[in-house]
Amino acid sequence: MSKALFPGSFDPFTAGHLNILKRALTMFDEVVVAVGINQDKRGFFDMDQRLDIIGQAVRGIEGVSIIKYDNLTVDKCRELGIRHIVRGVRNMIDFETERSIADANRRLAPDVETIIIPTAQEFAHISSSAVRDILRHHGDTSLFLSEGVILPEVK
Repeated sequence: MSKALFPGSFDPFTAGHLNILKRALTMFDEVVVAVGINQDKRGFFDMDQRLDIIGQAVRGIEGVSIIKYDNLTVDKCRELGIRHIVRGVRNMIDFETERSIADANRRLAPDVETIIIPTAQEFAHISSSAVRDILRHHGDTSLFLSEGVILPEVK
């Protein structure tokens, strides 16, 4: 069974993330969505809320599991016996950032390969930071999230 890890902060998980996940599932039998805990960042949504949002987005999709983690991504891969990391990019700036991370991961764990998937064009404008900004101003985020996802109320 082929598995991949799809790591990120997913604050929140968007329609663009779901697009990458579904496309990764065409290459792997299972994709583990791994929500990272970054001690240097205070998340907009707390961990339980992020896990719930992802759970709503992937409801009914076979081959997906969701975890949280607070160690190096390559260490989590080794712990789970996973040899592939999936990352999505929206543009060349994202690509350069992801390539640098992939290069560092390859130095740390030569046996773990990163697969970079460009998002479909219709999702290229969507970012978690844009969704958070819309939420802060009480706007409609439905066009940016997976169908059926209900976000917690923002105060």
